[in-house]
Amino acid sequence: MKTQAFRTLIVATAAVAALSVAACSKKTDEANTAAAEANTAAVAADSAQDAAATAANAAADASAAAGNAAVEAGNAATTSTTTTTTTEATGNAAH
Repeated sequence: MKTQAFRTLIVATAAVAALSVAACSKKTDEANTAAAEANTAAVAADSAQDAAATAANAAADASAAAGNAAVEAGNAATTSTTTTTTTEATGNAAH
């Protein structure tokens, strides 16, 4: 009888150990999945940050180009007005 009880105890212990290992391996798989998803989210956030920096640089370049164009347009208008005024003044003096 003692041998049968001892065998039952060993089988029950082995069953509990197997269940414990199975439960821990599922948690490990879930943790690995969560870690992989966190890494994917971090990569996506890094890509979004790079895209935002690129957009900010493009906006700064566009702003600088618009400023340069405004200065050039102002210079062209001043040169045109000066030339026209000088020509008209000279033309009137000749008549």
